[in-house]
Amino acid sequence: MERSQPRVLVAYGTKYGATGEIADHIGDTLRQAGCTVDVTAAGEVGPDLSAYDALVIGGALYAGRWHRDARRLARRARARSHGRPVWLFSSGPLDDSAARRDIDPVPGVRRLVDRLDAREHVTFGGRLDENARGRMARMIVNSGRGGDFRDFDQITAWAEGIARELLALSDTARPG
Repeated sequence: MERSQPRVLVAYGTKYGATGEIADHIGDTLRQAGCTVDVTAAGEVGPDLSAYDALVIGGALYAGRWHRDARRLARRARARSHGRPVWLFSSGPLDDSAARRDIDPVPGVRRLVDRLDAREHVTFGGRLDENARGRMARMIVNSGRGGDFRDFDQITAWAEGIARELLALSDTARPG
């Protein structure tokens, strides 16, 4: 009997696109491992999540808060997750701290982890470059604190762990 392919939604909230690129990378990794994946901006996810066996939701961090669209989707997912496994990720530190050590989720995301009974939360480094708009973003970049601090090897390893867990769950769910 053939293994069933878990269907996964990878959704993200981003302002400048870096978190969306992380979500795309997670989606590619899950696909390569044998999952069926939709990668979608959190604000574009429809109300019906029943087509998915698992959810991965990520949000960019701004001033200690998750992107609004990611927060809204996570709240909706709480009401509609029905025991589906959920993983959460944040992106944002503009240094290499996320690659060197585990970073606890910010308080609002910690509450979402608990309320969704998420399997795991991880924080990845962020990216802020000279194309960023907005006064604060320009100030950060102009002060020399911008850059790309995403560690794609770390992101790949995390997504591969999700895939292993989902594929093991799909094996145990098979009749036989």
